[in-house]
Amino acid sequence: MISGYSAAGVILLLSSVCQAQPDVEDWIELYNGQDLDDWVVKIRGYPAGENFSNTFYVENGLMSVGYEGYGDYDERFGHVFYKHPFSHYRLLVEYRFTGDQAANAPGWATRNSGVMIHAQDPATMPDDQDFPISLEVQFLGGLGDGKARPTANLCSPGTNVEYQGKLDTTHCIESSSPTFDGDQWVTVEALVLGSERVVHYVNGEAVIEYANTTYGGGVVSGHRAEMKPDGEPISSGYIALQSESHPIQFRRVALLNLSGCMQPAASNFKSYYVEPDPESCDL
Repeated sequence: MISGYSAAGVILLLSSVCQAQPDVEDWIELYNGQDLDDWVVKIRGYPAGENFSNTFYVENGLMSVGYEGYGDYDERFGHVFYKHPFSHYRLLVEYRFTGDQAANAPGWATRNSGVMIHAQDPATMPDDQDFPISLEVQFLGGLGDGKARPTANLCSPGTNVEYQGKLDTTHCIESSSPTFDGDQWVTVEALVLGSERVVHYVNGEAVIEYANTTYGGGVVSGHRAEMKPDGEPISSGYIALQSESHPIQFRRVALLNLSGCMQPAASNFKSYYVEPDPESCDL
């Protein structure tokens, strides 16, 4: 006996405490608000890990993207990748556009950025590759001209999707979101369920949905051929934020993993998991 309880009773009590909140969401703050230690930079023309001209930096608690040392932009498209890949998850990004576009950058990239999902490992990208093979949740800012310019669109460098029930090879498909002018903060979320289904949200409202994500299509160059097995499902990968010539800031990048232990007897069971990971179970 231990203080009036049997050892078996203590174990049962501890197990009950551990599992008392299986519905509480355990969000992972991918960006910690302090540094980029958990991220890997890849900028066109440079090897993975080289943060040319301090393109990605932290200032006043914000992950910022700037081009002060660039001179001409010279199509040096860049990305910063979180260190671990994921397959089933909810992703939340809070962003805002700031300042003026880099010199001599393409017009289409004005107030244009995004977050790549199911992206290839940055270590597999040759120096001169422009974009990672991925699905892009595209961020667009309004141009102040009264014309619609939705955000959280889908773009597909090296990938294809089914949209509205059929294969759609359009590089960028517009969402139904409103236009956001100025430097206001915008919250974009993505529900990602492997290769089966992806939904984009803007400020809590669903704005586009697509399914059956595969390798294919174009609008990516400089890549290794073996990294793009056209027609095969793309069901997992890295998350990467863009540097696409317009300054942008991120104040939160968070993820709720939907892959985990689905055995109710385990102490790390969560009721919201949708993809089993038996090896992770703490029984």
